[in-house]
Amino acid sequence: MDAGLLVLRVVAGLLIAGHGVQKVSFRLGGHGLAGGTEEFRHDGFRGGRLTAVVAGASQIGAGLFLTAGLLTPLAAMAAMGVMTVAGTVKWPKGLWVQNDGYEYPLVLVVVSAALALTGPGRWSLDHGLGITPWPVWVALAAIVIGPVSGLLTRLVLHRAPAAAEGGARARTAD
Repeated sequence: MDAGLLVLRVVAGLLIAGHGVQKVSFRLGGHGLAGGTEEFRHDGFRGGRLTAVVAGASQIGAGLFLTAGLLTPLAAMAAMGVMTVAGTVKWPKGLWVQNDGYEYPLVLVVVSAALALTGPGRWSLDHGLGITPWPVWVALAAIVIGPVSGLLTRLVLHRAPAAAEGGARARTAD
């Protein structure tokens, strides 16, 4: 079981972190911070550069903490939050990834929730530091707060569709 949790944490965590690296740099096929900023504008989000930096940093941090098995419920909560936002962007395109749907963000949200519930396993920093197992209420709180925070982020930062296109062209210095 511990080997399986390690593989799950490392793969999912590094994919989430890599997704964040792409938002803020040219590494891993990213388009730099300007490209990440433009991606958020194109998707109708306010905040410009700050939104891209916070999203990228959240993904990098959550992914690396999940990979290490450190503060696992909190890392899972952050991962669920940012990947819920990604899922809301892709929602109108349907489930399947070949149509640019929300399948991939959904899988990462579910994997993060599963890790919050199971814990990171023995081969983790949580275990090494003696802070596992986490109480069930912590995992359940993370599973609720993560997606809810993502939905609230979407609600607060997203513009109406018409304003998003016109505003993106008019506001390039956010």
